[in-house]
Amino acid sequence: MSLDDGFERPFEDLEPTTWGVLREIARANNDYFSSYQDDNSLRICAGLTSVLNTLDELRPLYKEISEIASKYDFDDKTPGNGYRSFLYLVDKSVLHTGEICRQVYMQKDSVLFRKTHYMREIEACSQLVASLSTFLHHLKTLHEWRDSEIDGKPSLFPADQHNTQDLISYAEHLDQYCFYGRCLGFQYADSLKSALKTILVSMVTFSETYYTNKTSVIGRCANSVKYLVDPEARARRILNISQHSDIYFIKSFWYLNETHFAQFLPLMMTPKLSINQVISITPDELIILGVNNEDVNIPIPLSHIGKKPIHVKLYSSKRRIGMIGSAKASGELYGPSDVLLFHCHGGGFVSHSPKSHEIYLRSWAVSLDVPILSVDYSHAPEAPYPRAIEEIVYTYAWAHKHATSLLGTNAKRVILIGDSAGANLNLALATKCHELKIQKPFGIFMVYTPTLMEFIPSPSRMLGITDPLLPFGFMVRCLKAYTLGDPKKYKDNENDESQESDNESFAEVSESDLIALALSPNGADDDDAEENKLASLPSDSTLNSISLGDHDAPSNKSLDNLKDETTNEKPTKEYFRKFFDIYKNATSKAPGFLASSQSQGECSKTQEDNSTGIFGFKFSKDEQKTKELDLLDVKSPSDDFSFTVPRDPLLSPYRTPDDVLRHLPPTKILTTDFDPCLDDCVMFARKLRALGVDVSLDILPGLPHGFLHLCMWCKEAHEGAELCMQKIKEIIEM
Repeated sequence: MSLDDGFERPFEDLEPTTWGVLREIARANNDYFSSYQDDNSLRICAGLTSVLNTLDELRPLYKEISEIASKYDFDDKTPGNGYRSFLYLVDKSVLHTGEICRQVYMQKDSVLFRKTHYMREIEACSQLVASLSTFLHHLKTLHEWRDSEIDGKPSLFPADQHNTQDLISYAEHLDQYCFYGRCLGFQYADSLKSALKTILVSMVTFSETYYTNKTSVIGRCANSVKYLVDPEARARRILNISQHSDIYFIKSFWYLNETHFAQFLPLMMTPKLSINQVISITPDELIILGVNNEDVNIPIPLSHIGKKPIHVKLYSSKRRIGMIGSAKASGELYGPSDVLLFHCHGGGFVSHSPKSHEIYLRSWAVSLDVPILSVDYSHAPEAPYPRAIEEIVYTYAWAHKHATSLLGTNAKRVILIGDSAGANLNLALATKCHELKIQKPFGIFMVYTPTLMEFIPSPSRMLGITDPLLPFGFMVRCLKAYTLGDPKKYKDNENDESQESDNESFAEVSESDLIALALSPNGADDDDAEENKLASLPSDSTLNSISLGDHDAPSNKSLDNLKDETTNEKPTKEYFRKFFDIYKNATSKAPGFLASSQSQGECSKTQEDNSTGIFGFKFSKDEQKTKELDLLDVKSPSDDFSFTVPRDPLLSPYRTPDDVLRHLPPTKILTTDFDPCLDDCVMFARKLRALGVDVSLDILPGLPHGFLHLCMWCKEAHEGAELCMQKIKEIIEM
């Protein structure tokens, strides 16, 4: 059955075909099972009746939302915003429920018919449709709070005088389990669903090891099998992880993407590069020529963790003149590139590195035939805002200064590319370029980017409650870690040595050793041929281009001082506590899902002493300091989510003054229709267009936030990565 059968936008007066088909087959099944009096048959009839009643309730809501959704689009050719996304969710839920009902109808007389299984499937579908009905009520309220924008269209963000206190009351009966159990991934492309299930089973299995408790190793293995075959147990565990896991669990799980086991097969399938080089930069005084032909002194990153090396990785399909590693690489020697792609990776500001993103960066380096420099910036909560921005700005200036001597490019066109948190940092970099009066980037390409990092409700942000890959709790904890950090963690580790972002060995080279870059490919000196300078290090080593002294210089700004100096902060609203209480209490209101009461222990952070490790991560054995995720009486997540987010343009590019945004270079934005950051991208694109900036917006269907990591496993994700590459190429050819 096609996902588009019977659906046209805007919503027509006549009911879509798939709705009518679902009604007919649900009634036929209801008539059949109503003649039986066993418990499973009665529950099937109850579930089908619930579906039919909810469809009647959804019908006017769906029509009302469909009539207003187009008012929020970027333009007529780019339909997409949070309102439309929930209409698509309803569409997909109708298709999914219809398919389950069709299977029941076709197999009901078979001796192999599993009545218990399909009873649970029907109940899950009824809960799914009912939850989406609640969401549509939310959307009506958000539309009533609409605010006008300078482009003449209503804003997807409500006006400042509105709050969510009234909106919260609608969420009391919201069932979140349906999005993580039997209906998992119903909204996404079919080729993505198996990969999605594998990722989530891996997450709940990892949580069994991370949050070590009284259960034996054999017991934890048994639980892992249970999560694979028991969708209800998996849903309960995922929801509790989302609500109660700390930022260090999120970091640890996301870092599994960089293990050899996780990367072996994907990297075997990606193109090989001539240059795949890690460079370690120790920040020192850096002066470059500004746009006014005046020297500009670039600030050294010092916030929170002092003076530490910045690691970057250079990717190139060709060995080029002036490119580090070319001396030992094989193949033809090419001239410098006119283009440099400056990449910042995503990861919620707390995780990942260039290595995590090689699955698509290698392909882009080969297909676009340009070098890519990817920055491994410091992560929160150990190094919160503004540390990452300081490092990105310094690295950008460093890249311009050493473009011809290290990077094999003349840097005529430096294009910023990034996804999620990395794209947010790139926008802050563009703002700092204007402030410091240094050469601005030639263009910007950004993928599923948060541009307003504040507690402001929007339709697409509610998608986080339905998103299995980027749950709402994960988003909030990453935001808290980046904006506030973890003072206790910083205090405990402030004297620790910096850690390498890669497992590769470092070849330490001082500033004076840069003379070695003047060696020819054969190692001979060639003082008369400046254009033939090549690095003498092999392409798989790491270059430290500056002396590694003064790593422990004191920070110029503490966490507390940063908070004190922040002006114009948006105060935390008390009504958010009620929202998060409802978010937590959904656990106890979901029918059919009873939380486990075994192994009750005190919630606490894992301790490094008396612990074991897997893949380099520490797991506590202290049973009194174990976090039990399956308990209902744990501390409310609202206690963790109550904090203040500064209204800072460097945090929220959407807040950047208009006179600065007008100077942004051509910008291309790409996101998906089920991305919690969709409204951020739409509103930012609309704002740039109103200011006269050359901007485009693309919205891909059926893909989640972070789809670039799935491009090897999902056909639609691969096509999305190819479209990203095409958009970058368009900027290059401008």
